[in-house]
Amino acid sequence: MLHREALHLQRLIEDLRTLSLADAHELPLNRQSTAPSDLITHTADAFAEQASNHGIELHTHITPNLPTLHVDAERITQALNNLVANALRYTPENGSITLYAENVGDRVVLRVKDTGPGIDPDHLSHIFERFYRADASRTGDTGASGFGLAIVKSIVEAHGGHIPVQSTPGSGTTFSLEFPALT
Repeated sequence: MLHREALHLQRLIEDLRTLSLADAHELPLNRQSTAPSDLITHTADAFAEQASNHGIELHTHITPNLPTLHVDAERITQALNNLVANALRYTPENGSITLYAENVGDRVVLRVKDTGPGIDPDHLSHIFERFYRADASRTGDTGASGFGLAIVKSIVEAHGGHIPVQSTPGSGTTFSLEFPALT
């Protein structure tokens, strides 16, 4: 139990460090030309077994011949991992999560779409705030720090991207990571 708590504290400290660096516009980024398909495939592979164990189907939809992104692949993977972990937490058994890589205009969009309960419209404007939980009954017993979505937003914005969210209660949620394509 002590070991588990120590790991939780270590993750919390790392989350705080990431947010502090992002707030100061000093988040180190090791940008490289990266195929969007690699980011989606890597994330899907990392969560395939966990999704299967929870009775959730995990799909990918990758548009062929996507432009390359100039991003820190490790940081973008961290953002995608946070989103998929949240989707797994909220998607019920027999639900699905789909990871997309698409070209929309001059941008490449990575999406995480789930069939979970959705987010009430009153909460959508607050979900990227630190410690904010749309469901007040949820406590920290999930191992989550309450920083996940704030970190995702910081990482995306550090790359010059945007992260719109669409959600309908009872119909699921879609997070879109929109980045300029490498030309």
